[in-house]
Amino acid sequence: MERKVGTISRGIRCPIIREGDDLVEITVSSVLEAAESEGYELRNRDVVALTESIVARAQGNYASVDAIAKDVREKLGGETVGVIFPILSRNRFAICLRGIARGCKKIVLMLSYPSDEVGNELVSLDKLDEAKVNPYSDVLTLERYRALFGENLHPFTLVDYVQYYSDLIREEGCDVEVIFANDCRVILDYTKNVLTCDIHSRARSKRLLWGAGAERVCGMDDILTAPVDGSGCNEKYGLLGSNKSTEGMVKLFPRDCNALVKDIQNKFLEKTGKLVEVMVYGDGAFKDPVGKIWELADPVVSPAYTSGLEGTPNELKLKYLADNEFANLSGADLKAAIEGAIRAKGDLAGSMASQGTTPRRLTDLIGSLCDLTSGSGDKGTPIIHIQGYFDNYTN
Repeated sequence: MERKVGTISRGIRCPIIREGDDLVEITVSSVLEAAESEGYELRNRDVVALTESIVARAQGNYASVDAIAKDVREKLGGETVGVIFPILSRNRFAICLRGIARGCKKIVLMLSYPSDEVGNELVSLDKLDEAKVNPYSDVLTLERYRALFGENLHPFTLVDYVQYYSDLIREEGCDVEVIFANDCRVILDYTKNVLTCDIHSRARSKRLLWGAGAERVCGMDDILTAPVDGSGCNEKYGLLGSNKSTEGMVKLFPRDCNALVKDIQNKFLEKTGKLVEVMVYGDGAFKDPVGKIWELADPVVSPAYTSGLEGTPNELKLKYLADNEFANLSGADLKAAIEGAIRAKGDLAGSMASQGTTPRRLTDLIGSLCDLTSGSGDKGTPIIHIQGYFDNYTN
């Protein structure tokens, strides 16, 4: 009987990971035990994925607020610093902001509006229209923002982030001035020392700031690129991808994981004879249609993956074939014709028959599936086992 099931994504339970744990052994044994308990077997081209959190925890990649403060002070001078374009997040940014404030005498906090980079809203577009405010050109002071829009609570957390971030900065003995603008160069009217906190547009922001006469410019990816007083670090991403661990500590994005994914792949091959693909994943790349929040607060979806996950999907759109090339066929003849087209498809770049398939990298698609499967709470499944992802109608 032909197989009737396509892609399956399973969350795999494993022990709580601590610093120094052997993730190769834990991952392989957890997946194989799950397969035995549920009565299925590994297949070639299965995907096994680990959340970045357990990788960083096993690496012990943590840093204190004091380490952040020291690095900020040394790299940006410790006086008045412009902190621009942060995302609005208690988990992602607030703990970093505490360290940043501890390393400065004054912060000019410049928030993008109507929302931050990942879609957390400070004010609605409708309200901007009513107030005749142009977010592309208008610079608002805190007083003007409050007069026009009052208090705006985040729809899910019910936090007024303008007040929350201001209070947090003052708690660290640092003065704060808040402005709202979307041109990074505006901050240079207030200070020439800038920490740009955007994630995916950071290279452009740095380029514009340097070109406009800034004296010191750092991104979040420039802070904690090396250990500070024995702290963790991330040579490539710095503070980007970090999460709150405790009130005084952040967990950083995992460091080089390429050896880890290859070791796990080799261990599966040794144990099962099957060549599986392995990846480390963080945030998925998708947008919430209600809160309008784009999930991807990490610098990348996947910081490491085996070579079989390179590239983009090469898929035919079945409904296109059924409605066009094979519109006169049905039943077994239609099935046979479509199977033949799939087997002969070749490289589909630019083909009308692939129109409507998802033009994204495999790692971003699979990482998003993993993130949705594992969740971010108490499911206890930080390892994901995906089967059938590379199957098609002929398998």
